[in-house]
Amino acid sequence: MTEHGDRNLPIEEMRDRYRIEREKRMRPEGLGQYAELAGDFEDLDVDTFVEPGFTRDPIVEETQVVIVGGGFAGMLTAIDLTKLGMRDFRLVEKAGDFGGTWYWNRYPGCMCDVESYTYLPLLEETGYMPTEKYASAPEIFGYCQLLGRTFDLYPHALFQTVITGAEWDAGTERWIVTTSRGDRLASKFVVVAGGILHKPKLPGIPGIRGFGGRMFHTSHWDYSYTGGSPTEPMDELADKRVGIVGTGATAVQAIPQLARAAKELYVFQRTPSAVGERNNGPTDEAWFRSQPPGWQAERIENFTNAVTGRQPERNLVGDGWTEVMWVNTQQAPEDPEVAAALERSDFETMQKLRGRVDAIVEDPETAAKLKPWYGKNCKRVCFHDDYLPAFNRPNVHLVDTDGRGVDAVTPTGAVVDGVEYPLDCLIFASGFEVNTDYEGRVGFDPVGRDGVALSERWSQGARTLHGVLADGFPNFCIISFLQAGFGTNFVHFLSKSAEHVADLIVRCEREGIATIEASPEGEDDWLMVLYGTVAGVAAYSTTCTPSYYNSEHGPIDAKRARNLVYAESLLDYAGHLERWRATDNLPGTKITRVGTSA
Repeated sequence: MTEHGDRNLPIEEMRDRYRIEREKRMRPEGLGQYAELAGDFEDLDVDTFVEPGFTRDPIVEETQVVIVGGGFAGMLTAIDLTKLGMRDFRLVEKAGDFGGTWYWNRYPGCMCDVESYTYLPLLEETGYMPTEKYASAPEIFGYCQLLGRTFDLYPHALFQTVITGAEWDAGTERWIVTTSRGDRLASKFVVVAGGILHKPKLPGIPGIRGFGGRMFHTSHWDYSYTGGSPTEPMDELADKRVGIVGTGATAVQAIPQLARAAKELYVFQRTPSAVGERNNGPTDEAWFRSQPPGWQAERIENFTNAVTGRQPERNLVGDGWTEVMWVNTQQAPEDPEVAAALERSDFETMQKLRGRVDAIVEDPETAAKLKPWYGKNCKRVCFHDDYLPAFNRPNVHLVDTDGRGVDAVTPTGAVVDGVEYPLDCLIFASGFEVNTDYEGRVGFDPVGRDGVALSERWSQGARTLHGVLADGFPNFCIISFLQAGFGTNFVHFLSKSAEHVADLIVRCEREGIATIEASPEGEDDWLMVLYGTVAGVAAYSTTCTPSYYNSEHGPIDAKRARNLVYAESLLDYAGHLERWRATDNLPGTKITRVGTSA
């Protein structure tokens, strides 16, 4: 084994191994290899965390803003509106409470992989001290509820409610929003804050629908079957043979808990994760209480700089993320020596993570299968202290599919390479939709000017200004990665986006702006900005194994060429938004004033 930092690291050998592993996993159907949880598997897309039978009377009202989504994006938008003096808004949320991903993801072991002090927003405003450096899901869900109480959001919320339609009424210059509860909301603005990773997906494995045991997705964990709770042992699994499909960020957290509870655990792996040290621990209260005003904003920005390779003078966070560091793939270095140094740094980091597998996993054959062979920016690096040791337990069996995935599901188990593994329970840690059509992810297809639906307008790819405004959709604001920023700390991106949207809405109210939307020229100009950020990322991505980062290496058609993210630092993206808001004329938009016609 070549050690980390060895200057004789066999680069050619590593490149070749990466290529071989990538080619094993290439699938011609790209994103088509997955099935939707809703629709295809509607019975699995049920909120098991609320009492059945909820009803309420329909609401018919006018409001200034309808916010779609009650996760961090929607909550932060509402909070920022509140801070700016606007309280006339509705939050519409499918779940039974606030929290978004932290409402749905209650699987055992679930926690955030970004430290609590930079991830949880508004800690100074609430005075809340996270109990640990990396907060657990129950704590984060509880914090979302605290935000709801602190900023009095509950009276504005319609829970267990799904948007069924949103149509622009040119006569009244209002969006008419309808819901599954029969509501009819007439609103000047609509903000779609439907989340980043919220719509579950399943692998399209032949026979999956015919499995006779218990089957569920990790975001709809069935504690009625497993026993226990997010904080209690799953005592009903002691006599069960459990299979879990997936070895990404979710599985890395759930597998150690399942290993302790199940009679037998079969881990079906297509591509191993890179797993570094988590090193969690309780919060030092004296340190936390001693922080000066403004400390959290400084820490958040410091973290984002560190993980994007900007190497701040002081590393305030000092965790695995900031030590792994992001190779600056946004720029394709012209200097061959610089390019070679970046490549070697990447290889050395991954070699260190592969060495950690050898140091922890006792069986050499199992260890070899758990090693990741791809660049460190190809997939989200995981950090956990109990995942790799779980494979030393006699009841845990790694079923490596050599990049193919599970071949078939039968009524009694899962088949890999001609071998059937009998199972009582099959759990899918298969992630969420990221690169699918936007209207499908948010669950409704908005209809803008002249009766044109968003799906039609974006049939050849997204068209936006900053990823927020779209031509033909007045007063319609989007918070999504699509043509927008991206970051390791998702909530930092959501915070910047929510701030932008809330400020824009209130500015329109103050300046007598009746409608605002992107202009075609503004959309085209923004697309050119986006293209200017992706050259290095695109080149790097071609060397990666398939994942949601690169749309599973699906074909690069006109739509995919437009459905991209701002690939430089999140702080650079935020700078674009801030400079734009500082202008007098909000360039790249079409605006009508109160009292004038469109």
